[in-house]
Amino acid sequence: MINVSLTRLPHGEGLALGYATASAAGLDLPAAVAADEPVTIAPWSRAMVPTGLAIALPEGFEAQVRPRSGLAAKHGVTVLNAPGTIDADYRGEVKVILVNLSETPFTVARGDRIAQMVFAPVTTATLVEVTTLDETARGEGGFGSTGR
Repeated sequence: MINVSLTRLPHGEGLALGYATASAAGLDLPAAVAADEPVTIAPWSRAMVPTGLAIALPEGFEAQVRPRSGLAAKHGVTVLNAPGTIDADYRGEVKVILVNLSETPFTVARGDRIAQMVFAPVTTATLVEVTTLDETARGEGGFGSTGR
């Protein structure tokens, strides 16, 4: 478990925030749209939805913004850049890019749970440039090369 500092922005005040169950991996993110101004996402369109939250992660961690399975299965709505990454040095508002992959408009109302955020450690790499790579059984076989 890590400690994450959180600031509620004025338009995020009063919104429920937490994990749906004690064993849930993802923290549910609410839509911080105005109560009298829901956001409707047309079929095959996208919208940037505010959460009214800003966070400060400890160095060495990221937050991943992921889709909610219920929105995807029931409405065809998902997170466009899934998983979206929030870096440890970002201090702006967490926003979610939702995309409607259905044939029906989808309306996001204030407080709707629109995505989930999972906290994860980050491993960085030191790149070592070489002239050749070691051989493997797969070699350069790409997409679908290992069968179905």
